[in-house]
Amino acid sequence: MGHGEERTGAASLAIRLDGTSNEKDTTAGKSAKSQLKVDLANATSRAQIEVVEEQVGNPDPKTNFRLIIIQTELERFKFLVRSFLRARIAKIDKYALYLLTNTTQSERLSPSELQYANSHQALLEAHYRSSFLSQFPASLQRLDDTAGGISMIEQPDADKAVFLRALRDVEEPIIVEGTDIDFELKRGDVYVVRWSAIRNLVINGDAELV
Repeated sequence: MGHGEERTGAASLAIRLDGTSNEKDTTAGKSAKSQLKVDLANATSRAQIEVVEEQVGNPDPKTNFRLIIIQTELERFKFLVRSFLRARIAKIDKYALYLLTNTTQSERLSPSELQYANSHQALLEAHYRSSFLSQFPASLQRLDDTAGGISMIEQPDADKAVFLRALRDVEEPIIVEGTDIDFELKRGDVYVVRWSAIRNLVINGDAELV
């Protein structure tokens, strides 16, 4: 393989990790595609690391400059992956019980994330019980109690504003419930809008969060 190819080049490390695509898929299909992109990103990064290791010590100035570019791109890639993982872990920490009790949400977790969520929730419950729950009546010790129609399980705020970018034209107008606001979404448009109004667009791959 020539140096010009360099395992498809440094630019190939710019792999998207959000799992969205240009086609509408089932949840299982999206999970498979998301995992495929992560695997591809990992394979590409390993290939680039091999290139760096093979060329270390090469006196050719052009090769050294190429290695600097590859190493810079590798660091950028690692930063993106760490940020991505930190964001997911923070959400799992905050909404562990919600994710574990909601089948649709738990299916979107990887096996490692699901194991982490179970361990996190088990440790949290053990801490609460040893600290104060054990002193309450048995009927008040549950963390997922829904007595009185009020759930104790903390859920994400569906009305929170998010930044949205359209990946394709959307035929149906976007309607924000509880308001008189509606708008059309064209490819490339960026909006700040309630998550509840555009959740299905993101799930279906018509739009992405930015």
